[in-house]
Amino acid sequence: MEDRKIRVAITHGDTNGIGYEVILKALEDPMMLELCTPIIYGSPKVASYHRKAMELETQFYTINNAEDANPDKVNLLVTFDEEVKVDFGQPTDESAEAARKAMARAKEDLQKGLFDVLITGPVKSNPNPPREDRALTMMASDMVRIGLVTTHLPIKEVAQAITVEKIVDKGTIFHTSLRRDFRISSPRIAVLALNPQQGTEEEQVIKPAVEALEAKGIQAYGPYVADEFFGSGLYYDFDGVLAMYDDQGVVPFKTLAPEYAVKLKAGISAVVVTPDHGPAFDIAGKGEADEQSMRHAIYTAIDMFRHRADYDEPLSNPLPKLYHEKREDGDKARFAIKAKDQFKTPPEK
Repeated sequence: MEDRKIRVAITHGDTNGIGYEVILKALEDPMMLELCTPIIYGSPKVASYHRKAMELETQFYTINNAEDANPDKVNLLVTFDEEVKVDFGQPTDESAEAARKAMARAKEDLQKGLFDVLITGPVKSNPNPPREDRALTMMASDMVRIGLVTTHLPIKEVAQAITVEKIVDKGTIFHTSLRRDFRISSPRIAVLALNPQQGTEEEQVIKPAVEALEAKGIQAYGPYVADEFFGSGLYYDFDGVLAMYDDQGVVPFKTLAPEYAVKLKAGISAVVVTPDHGPAFDIAGKGEADEQSMRHAIYTAIDMFRHRADYDEPLSNPLPKLYHEKREDGDKARFAIKAKDQFKTPPEK
């Protein structure tokens, strides 16, 4: 690329929500242009409508192709020419379609390598979400990082969906992401129990999965009962927490990280980050939306891109190994607390 700054693509999300408000607010700081080249995928007309309605000052430079992005400006790439009616606070088929078109163009350009990282704007939850994929859904903040073994499943299907293989797979992806994306050299991962008390799933599935992860050299501990784990503050002693299903991870995460939180997909080649909030139709158009999560999503994506480059560079030309490493078991023993005692005294760092 001609400019050395990281190119950050941002889709505008549902056009009747707070997408443009949080994007334009996040990009109004001139310091942002020193960090990256922003490319908003959306509509200049819709963006101008939002900007005027909320009296925002952020200026943008309209382009038709990502290759034409100006490194010294906030760029807005035209993803469709049709007129779109903006009706703040009202989710419509038209506003959802505008979000879909922006995302489709961004995905196309991502595959062509026309930008470096992707931030997806807030959209209404899909009523028919994809069931499962191999990637790990992760939520991250300065306070805690939580990965989900299963997503989008009814509670009655979770127990059957959890297998030793799936926990090991997701745990391995989590471990790699913590090292590669967050630059944690030797991450410690807490694995949550499924049930409020030790049961069949813990004995037959989760414990063997933790042992399998440990056999791979991954510092995995547990299973820990979720409410006591978070209530006792034990999460402070771990770099990541692996939850079994959505609510088990999402509820404590939103409680512990009401601000500066983001979502991302670990285990995929692209850096894709999303603010941890929806289109917030109830406050759309009122100028009340907080842009901190969007700003943090941009920062997180930039950090991930840089961390991956640093992590991958030495691996591309590794030195020959001159000795055999012995894995240190001290930490494992320190965290192997009996179930009845595990919440009395949090382990020391």
